[in-house]
Amino acid sequence: MGLATPAWVADAVVAQVFPDRFRRSGRVAAQRDLELLSWGSPPEQRGFQGGDLLGVIEGLDRLQALGITALSLNPVFASAAYHRYHTFEYFQVDPLLGGNGALAALIEAVHARGMRLILDGVFNHCGRGFWAFHHLLENGEASPYRHWFHVERWPLNPFPGPGEDCGYHCWWNDPALPRFNHAHPGVRRYLLAVARHWLAAGIDGWRLDVADEVPVDFWREFREVVRAERPDAWIVGEIWRDGRPWLASPPLFDGVMNYPLAWPVLGYFGAASLRSDLVLPALNSAPYQPLERAAFERQVETVLGWYPAATRRAQLNLLDGHDTPRALHVLKGDTDALRLCLLFLFLLPGAPCLYYGTELELAGGPEPLCREAYPWERNPGPLAEWIAGLSALRREQPALRSSELRFLPSPHNDLVLLERGAGAGRLWVAINRGDETLAVAAPAGAGHRLWPQTPDSAAGDGERSHDGEPRVARVPGRSALILALEPDRDAASAAADTAAGP
Repeated sequence: MGLATPAWVADAVVAQVFPDRFRRSGRVAAQRDLELLSWGSPPEQRGFQGGDLLGVIEGLDRLQALGITALSLNPVFASAAYHRYHTFEYFQVDPLLGGNGALAALIEAVHARGMRLILDGVFNHCGRGFWAFHHLLENGEASPYRHWFHVERWPLNPFPGPGEDCGYHCWWNDPALPRFNHAHPGVRRYLLAVARHWLAAGIDGWRLDVADEVPVDFWREFREVVRAERPDAWIVGEIWRDGRPWLASPPLFDGVMNYPLAWPVLGYFGAASLRSDLVLPALNSAPYQPLERAAFERQVETVLGWYPAATRRAQLNLLDGHDTPRALHVLKGDTDALRLCLLFLFLLPGAPCLYYGTELELAGGPEPLCREAYPWERNPGPLAEWIAGLSALRREQPALRSSELRFLPSPHNDLVLLERGAGAGRLWVAINRGDETLAVAAPAGAGHRLWPQTPDSAAGDGERSHDGEPRVARVPGRSALILALEPDRDAASAAADTAAGP
């Protein structure tokens, strides 16, 4: 079983796309004569707004303009729920999304642009319309599939009333989501065939839903199947806390959704405007808490320290997603704080992930309010330019795609200083979360300024003065300064003399 993580992940910038709410193409035959919700309907309404995979193809220009190089789609398989986590056929793309042909077209379009495509694998449970579970509902104890699920009593009660029990194990006590019995050989063969089938069709990896609730031995076999079919496929687990049980050698996944980094990033850069009372059901706690610099740095160092270098580069780093409030909601609409959070996200080892619509300042609240329809009538503005600039900087600077991140002593609570990379090509970063301009000595070897990318005399460029003393760099409020670090000339000269010999 291959242990190496896919090299391309460290270079990726990912967009999470929620298919039903991204773009309606108007070209899906299965949608004709159906009554869909109007585009832009309140997201709390249950129902389908008609986004489809052909619409995702139409939106690739806008995504690529942000610097996106990989798409992570929420589930696309046949389902009776608009979010499609209630799967009833894993080998069939939902007809309302355009069917298998639309996914094939999307794969071709993405690859033609040098991009990657990740699918969401819901392998812990299915929808109660799943064909094998339907067989139980029709045949009861006589169904040959009765051991594919964890049945507690007959007859099953898939639509229980108040105080009633459904009679089978389901996800979070939701009778719409019966849990698979992964110990059954038939279940394993089916789910592993699904994984193999879509990799063979051209997808570039799997995001694994509620991965901590699936038996470890299943994931071990899953990894073997994935590596055999596609050695460079990315396997990302939805893990909300410490991912080491799934990433320790030998690893089950390449990386996890790095939520434990999202909380301190939002908590520090958004401390002045944070909604600290927001409780996430997945954690049963309120993770958004204001932080001082020392606590912020300690939490980031702790999470980075959990994983070896190769694993840090294969993490999926995010601020928000389809089952959390949008970052701008958490920050009470503070776009300046969001800009700094995004900047730090792009500085982290691993792949930064943007939730669709972030660039348009979507600010939906807790699920399902965070699942708004993408407002295509709105033109991208300064935040989109900021994101595109961060993507370009990450693409141009190998240090930002490395595993090394080291915090430096800072004279101010509102000023984070850090170094990225190792050896030649290192970067020095100063981020000021406060409102006032802060001064700090530029580092030894400070070279040209990489960020901000527009002329700004107030920021300075950090170069040393003529007498060799460090120049003072001034970092305006709610902004950042990134400088290239030149190799130590004396050390480089000495190394060259040693290599040359007497």
